[in-house]
Amino acid sequence: MTFLEYVLIGFFVGILTTAPVGPVNIMAIQHAVRGGFRQGVFVGLGAVVADTIYAAVAIFGVSAVTNFIEGRFNLIEIIGGALLIVFGIKIWNTHPHLDKDGNGREHGFLADAAAAFFMAITNPGAVLAFVAIFGGLGDFAPEHGNHFGALIMVAGVAGGATSWWMVVSAAVSHFKTRIDDHWLDRANHIAGAILVVFGVLIYLKLALDFVR
Repeated sequence: MTFLEYVLIGFFVGILTTAPVGPVNIMAIQHAVRGGFRQGVFVGLGAVVADTIYAAVAIFGVSAVTNFIEGRFNLIEIIGGALLIVFGIKIWNTHPHLDKDGNGREHGFLADAAAAFFMAITNPGAVLAFVAIFGGLGDFAPEHGNHFGALIMVAGVAGGATSWWMVVSAAVSHFKTRIDDHWLDRANHIAGAILVVFGVLIYLKLALDFVR
């Protein structure tokens, strides 16, 4: 695979793992509603740092495990597909609440980013989500020892996540009067459905490989 393909795959993974509406998304949306585009982006950038760390741990870890259990790669895909389906269903059933009025005083940009970072880095499900996705990539993941390819994919994840926060902050700032809990539910339904479909596609690929 080319480095451009690694970047694009990482970019898609970055968006896919950032899109589900959880505590950090709620925090970023609330700050964008009350403080505008820049404040929403700064909250998101804190989460991007945490996601980049988790992505690096996951992709290098999956690469090493894949090499260690060479010949049993299907096992990684089976587990990864199951995790994606479970995460997708969980996200679909999550009903976030948006507090537009907020409470307490507003913090500075760096404090917002730091709060989002610690909120994201202490989420144990995040690294499992990355492991599930990278484990399910199969031949689309960098081979063990291809450190540059892995770094390029991690950079793509960071780029995708950053782009997501910029688009969300811009959209929320522009359409803030229309953002409500129903809108958040729909966003989670879309993200959850994509994860489930991705997991199902992994199983379809395994089934086709088995038939062949």
